[in-house]
Amino acid sequence: MPVSDHYLAIDLGAASGRAVLGSFDGARLTLRELHRFPNGPVQRPGGLFWDAPRLLAEVKQGLRLAARAGVKLSGIGIDTWGVDYGLLSPGGELLGLPRHYRDPRTRGLMDEAAKVVPRDRIYARTGIQFMEINTLYQLMAEQRAPDNPLARAQTLLFMPDLLNFWLTGRRCSEQTNASTSQLFDTADRAWATDLITELGLPARIFPEVAAPGTTVGILARAVAEETGVGPVPVIAPASHDTGSAVAAVPASGPASDWAYISSGTWSLVGRELAAPLRTPEALAANFTNECGVGNTIRFHKNVAGLWLLQECQRHWAGLDRRYTFDQLRILTLAAPSLSALIDPDHPSFGEFADMPARIREFCARAGGPEPATDGAIARCILESLALRCAAVIDRLEALTGPVRVIHLVGGGSRNDLLCQFTANAAGRPVLAGPVEATAAGNAMGQALALGRVASLGDIRAVIAASFPIVRYDPQDQAAWERARAVQARMV
Repeated sequence: MPVSDHYLAIDLGAASGRAVLGSFDGARLTLRELHRFPNGPVQRPGGLFWDAPRLLAEVKQGLRLAARAGVKLSGIGIDTWGVDYGLLSPGGELLGLPRHYRDPRTRGLMDEAAKVVPRDRIYARTGIQFMEINTLYQLMAEQRAPDNPLARAQTLLFMPDLLNFWLTGRRCSEQTNASTSQLFDTADRAWATDLITELGLPARIFPEVAAPGTTVGILARAVAEETGVGPVPVIAPASHDTGSAVAAVPASGPASDWAYISSGTWSLVGRELAAPLRTPEALAANFTNECGVGNTIRFHKNVAGLWLLQECQRHWAGLDRRYTFDQLRILTLAAPSLSALIDPDHPSFGEFADMPARIREFCARAGGPEPATDGAIARCILESLALRCAAVIDRLEALTGPVRVIHLVGGGSRNDLLCQFTANAAGRPVLAGPVEATAAGNAMGQALALGRVASLGDIRAVIAASFPIVRYDPQDQAAWERARAVQARMV
């Protein structure tokens, strides 16, 4: 039997985190979840934060469980969401907990930044979509804080880079996550220091940049002994979770033929390009250009994702209505089709709130029927997300050329209703899976770093051979076209 390499993929999402063991025998990858834990914002005086020290403790627990599994790890890789960061002092101390991207401190700062550097110049330099959560606006908020931690900071490290620092002692920033900041030139793959300086931010805090597939260092002796895994290489895969997920798209055709939807808390809708597309038309459509594996560019747009449904489930659980996936699916199917619709990207849905009430209020303002049951709310969310993604696919096609098939990867790919609704709304086949795209892309990014595969194409061939893919063909096109017109009037 072929000998397998074992990679520990630490996948930290905005709602939960996991330690997944990826075993690769040279032809196929298998995944086994070793540890799962909740994640989310911590409310403290002054705002929303991430409990980074607790996340480090969870990473260490994942390492302990890997040691107990009796495998010798070839590598450890961490991926997280983008834009959020920690600030380190010269001595390496964390200057306060990292802020959560949904903290309201950045409100209005996009307009303030544009008064210093116009939007078109920021986009021409970085190619990044304008969102108030971006690192650029978070740093502007830091600078306006009474204690201004930037004055005391030596290094900014994004969330996976911060954890890598605690594991190895090395301060560096991996490209795919750095590129989400709106302070990084995705063409040159380097910090846009002239832009940073012009915006009045300290260029000195931005560390060296590492490409995805870089070995950051060897696990520190103290951590290796504490967890029992030994001196394992710590590898930066595509450390932005979407970067790893897109690397795991099981596409065999040319990138010009397909689009992707990475479906989770957010929906990332786009396609892979060879170089950034930073035209006035791309700016008007607010598409982003983020670095990917193999010197590719992830040209996509952030769309609200399953966050809306997660918030509804959180609210329902507080009312003692806790649904399993199957129970909620049955309720959703029982609700009327294409009745209540929303614009899922409306600002009213961007904060922690009573989401069912927000949805009903939006429907009432829009003059449409209000969803009366939990199943109707769930159906409203799934259908509205599918319609919004379809509209973005059409805009993507206008900017980059025909899209013949959609690869839907990530947690949303296990939701057969969302997949079918997306095919219906987009009028194109949807190929769903793998569900564990981020963990798979993380593990294979480690394999790439260690020379077990040679290219992004090799990674995709392994993924295609390793995981089931389900095809959904469009149905009931006339009804969905009418619904698209209804939602378009809301946006």
